[in-house]
Amino acid sequence: MTRDRKRPARGEVPSKADILRFVGDSSAKVTKREIARAFGLKGESRIALKERLREMIEEGTLVRDSTKSLRPAGRLPRVTVVEATGTDAFGDMLLRPVHWEAETPPPKIYLAAPARRGKRTPALAVGDRALVRLAEDSEEGIYAATVLKVLEGAPRRVLGVFHGGPGGGRVVPVAKGARQELLIEAGDEKGACDGELVLAELLPRGRGRVHGLKPARVIERYGDVSAPDRISLIAIHEHGLPTDFSPAALAEAEAAKAPPLGEREDLRDLPLITIDPADARDHDDAVFAEPDPDPKNPGGWHLIVAIADVAYFVRPGSALDRDARERGNSAYFPDRVVPMLPEALSTDLCSLMPGEDRPVLAAHIWIDSEGNVRRHRFRRAMIRSAANIAYEIVEAAMDGSPSPEALPLLEPVLRPLHAAHAALARARAKRGPLEITSEERQIILDKSGHVADIRPRPQLHAHRLVEDFMITANVAAAETLERRMTPCMYRDHEPPPPDRVESLREFLASLDYRMPRAGAVTPKLCNRILAHFAGTPHADLVNEVVLRTQSQAYYAPVNHGHFGLALPRYAHFTSPIRRYADILVHRGLIRALGLGKDGLGDDEAAAMEDTGAHISATERRAMAAERDSVDRYLARYLAGRVGETFEGRISGVTRFGLFVTLLPSGGDGLVPLSSMAGDFYHFDAERHRLIGRRHGRVYRLGDTVAVRLVAAEPVSGGLRLALLGEDAPASGKERRSPAGGGRRRGRPSKKRRP
Repeated sequence: MTRDRKRPARGEVPSKADILRFVGDSSAKVTKREIARAFGLKGESRIALKERLREMIEEGTLVRDSTKSLRPAGRLPRVTVVEATGTDAFGDMLLRPVHWEAETPPPKIYLAAPARRGKRTPALAVGDRALVRLAEDSEEGIYAATVLKVLEGAPRRVLGVFHGGPGGGRVVPVAKGARQELLIEAGDEKGACDGELVLAELLPRGRGRVHGLKPARVIERYGDVSAPDRISLIAIHEHGLPTDFSPAALAEAEAAKAPPLGEREDLRDLPLITIDPADARDHDDAVFAEPDPDPKNPGGWHLIVAIADVAYFVRPGSALDRDARERGNSAYFPDRVVPMLPEALSTDLCSLMPGEDRPVLAAHIWIDSEGNVRRHRFRRAMIRSAANIAYEIVEAAMDGSPSPEALPLLEPVLRPLHAAHAALARARAKRGPLEITSEERQIILDKSGHVADIRPRPQLHAHRLVEDFMITANVAAAETLERRMTPCMYRDHEPPPPDRVESLREFLASLDYRMPRAGAVTPKLCNRILAHFAGTPHADLVNEVVLRTQSQAYYAPVNHGHFGLALPRYAHFTSPIRRYADILVHRGLIRALGLGKDGLGDDEAAAMEDTGAHISATERRAMAAERDSVDRYLARYLAGRVGETFEGRISGVTRFGLFVTLLPSGGDGLVPLSSMAGDFYHFDAERHRLIGRRHGRVYRLGDTVAVRLVAAEPVSGGLRLALLGEDAPASGKERRSPAGGGRRRGRPSKKRRP
């Protein structure tokens, strides 16, 4: 039932809900000035409005574009730049926004038919960009685009598979959703053979037919696309990850030498160890624990978290620094790493190898018996790692089955680490960080690079031990920089935005769970929700919805706290080999504590906001490339099993179909709505479900279903699935939705498009 909402009195500062409603309902551009005029605000009320708008933008409720116009988050601006991605099953051109920062996929955009008879719509080929005016189908949440101007300067290169033919050939793009092939005329193949992965450069439109395939020429050849090492290569190229270091950066890395002990604290006699995955390629953190001898701290502990002193080798303004900043972070694939630093540093001088003297920045932390931090200090030091052991070996040793490798370390190193972590775990439990479960898949490759197995990555107590040591050091770094009033690159994770919280509340109400309206949303509240549904058929569904309610973490020089970890301040300090943010935090500590002349410079400090935005973007880029690579490995692994049936869990519900995660492999595939014969389905976005209008059959996020693998495309990483008819498990039947609920194909009919 819709409640009547009272508009604030004229001159009264509108609430956030009033602002959001006003902006969302406006058919024209809205700025602060329009809001102030509409609500009759003057003087101090305008100042209060400005502060409220700033809060809403920081919360992610509102988005402000380059013209200072405001719009609700998740909604596209009425005029925007889009890129053509291909056609759907009905031959209509699909578009996607060039700028989309939300975690969720962008809404569907179709190229609209001309509004007037006789008016031509400019032809768009895959890869073309255009400035368009959007009209939203309010019922479906899908957009129709009218082209205002075809833009020059669109991406001119496409990665794809070459298929030869008479008089040239064609290139099939590897990007998901890019279905239109490129035409390669005779002489433009560059010797490419059928089935080769190539990089094609788009040619001017005049070289080809305006309404036909877009002409291109091959400029790079990467060999047989079916070769195992091409999978990660495709993801790397598709997402534009830098792969080559500059000659100057390589020269600096090769010339680097380890520093002498000098004024560094000598920790080489302490048995610090590194604990990493068995296949880790670098080791940048070492840990140690001993009882605190202070009689005023009974049961307390002295912890040391020693981190590779990357800042010593990567100086501000150097070629190494420029290349590291450009990358922002390392990217990890099943068969390779695209590192942030050259191997001469990442796997040698900056890697804490056992028995080798290595420079570090060490955090000394003293905690009490309940894991509360009493004090901490940072020093540049020299260590000699006593061992590098895998998580599984640590776990087995603490479970009473120490290997010959772990046995000498059991009493002097592992038991103290375990006991100190028990104290940290008690503090963590009191703090109440978010406890969302997320199962990670591990891809096992054989010697030839093919997928040998896909299995869930085990969740070990040893993982939590190292994680809690690192979190404690990260907090200490942020506190030190704050106390010393030195710029800090925070790792911010803000509370869920209000619109997502409201959606979560309405979703939980559909499961007869009342989420309190009073008070702020906290991690403990989210944990209570998860605990309430634990062990019930809705557990996976609720876990997924709570996860999707969360904001995305990012880097910034302004502290907004870390919601997920339930911490008032947080920074990344413990992985400078693979994250540029950590290098900046190291430099900040060096500057704040007078630990050398290679600390954070004034120019770097002034550019922290831009740097934070840049490295947040490079992190998202690397994560997208890693996911795409995993998708392609999974598709190749399953390509030989087309036609087989699988158990799956619905991981996404959209108006155009269901995304299903296959068990136990973790491959994600689409069940197109057009393949779900026998009914017309209504999309219920708030409750994450499709409801059959005729038979009342319900498919809901988190449900287990039986599916058949229809197609697996290793090149694009796509899986296409089909539900196994009436035998497929479902969540039951509900009353039919009212007339007017969604259309079967989940897209606007041509009659309704502007």
